Amino acid sequence: MENNFKKYIVLWLSQSISGLGSSMTGFALVLWAYGQSQSAMSVSLMSFCNYVPYILLSLFVGGCIDRHRKKTIMLAADSVAAVGSLSVLALLMTGQLSVWHIYIVNGIVGVTNAFQQPAAAVATGRLVPEDKISNVSGMNSFSQNLITVFNPMLAAFFFALGGLPLILLIDLASFVLAFCVLAFYISIPEQLEENKHSSPFEGIAQGVAFLREEKGILYIMLTMALINFFSRLTYENILSPMILARSAGSSMTLGTVNAFMGIGGIVGGIIVSVKKESRCKAAAIYVSAALSFLLGDLTMAVGRNVFWWSFAAAAASLPIPFIMANQNAILYRKIPVAMQGRVFAVRNAIQYSTIPFGIILGGYLADYVFEPFMGSGSVFAAALENIVGSGVGSGMAVMFLCTGICGFVVSVISCFNREIRKLNHLD
Repeated sequence: MENNFKKYIVLWLSQSISGLGSSMTGFALVLWAYGQSQSAMSVSLMSFCNYVPYILLSLFVGGCIDRHRKKTIMLAADSVAAVGSLSVLALLMTGQLSVWHIYIVNGIVGVTNAFQQPAAAVATGRLVPEDKISNVSGMNSFSQNLITVFNPMLAAFFFALGGLPLILLIDLASFVLAFCVLAFYISIPEQLEENKHSSPFEGIAQGVAFLREEKGILYIMLTMALINFFSRLTYENILSPMILARSAGSSMTLGTVNAFMGIGGIVGGIIVSVKKESRCKAAAIYVSAALSFLLGDLTMAVGRNVFWWSFAAAAASLPIPFIMANQNAILYRKIPVAMQGRVFAVRNAIQYSTIPFGIILGGYLADYVFEPFMGSGSVFAAALENIVGSGVGSGMAVMFLCTGICGFVVSVISCFNREIRKLNHLD
């Protein structure tokens, strides 16, 4: 097992490099699409087209993942995604690339992610010792947030140097590296399900049946879906427009706030990767979530300058690695090895199903509900101005106030759920 863990470290490094390449491509495509359409909705639809097929297909792929080799699934999924990047490059070089092409490619990537992510989650459980699962979650959070910090700078640099074609070539090169490492160096121990001919609906039924027995895990997934919804409404959706609106369009201020968000996640990931596992794992999930909403969303709502916005960004992102690490520790201990693919796939469908709605609804509420309301001059709006301030962006600040309160309340209530509390002491 120790040798497998060393191999996982190499896999993690190669996948992190590949993730940086993919993230730069995503960032550059946003720049290119916005330059073509000058429409914020066109950018939101790029994320929407990625998430919807991912969530819908996640319901059906679990049985397939449990019945087939994880390495083969991961290699095939990554290869299809790379073909998508290659197609974008070919269309771009021939002058035929349009925004709708990117929607299609993002949809295909969403399909591949539905297979790749649960397969990778199961592979992690095969390669990593049980007592290292939370540390590995911290490592993943560290790499993801490191990408968050450096991705915009690197993408902007290479975009200025060679445009979108150069970034696509870097993405493809990073894919080749990760593909070769997985194909020729990593061997994943397998425990395949013997029933090769079960239907996708049978896989769903088995995953749901397991969750009916393990109600605590089901409640964690449902509450995390609600938390993801609140997060997408504000932090991962209207944060940039709000900061720009309240800082007179200062890109320097926005860059600083985003950097601190990444730094908070990096610090949290480092702490999780080196600390011992939490003794009360379920409680640690919701205490971390409550602190993220309390110190992150609420401070972002009442903040009036870059200092407080940066503090709020770091405070919101630092607890997230603790949420993911403790959730993973619970899942890997409670889910039988032969069923992990099905349960992880159902988890993805449940937990991330609210994200597209948050993406679309957040923009609509900001533009057509909260911003007009704060400019209406009503008595209630005037009272809220004492808390969040006035002017352009104050309506979005009120949205942060709402998600901060709602997210904090949901997190605290979840701590006292009887089924969830049973998961506190698994050892």
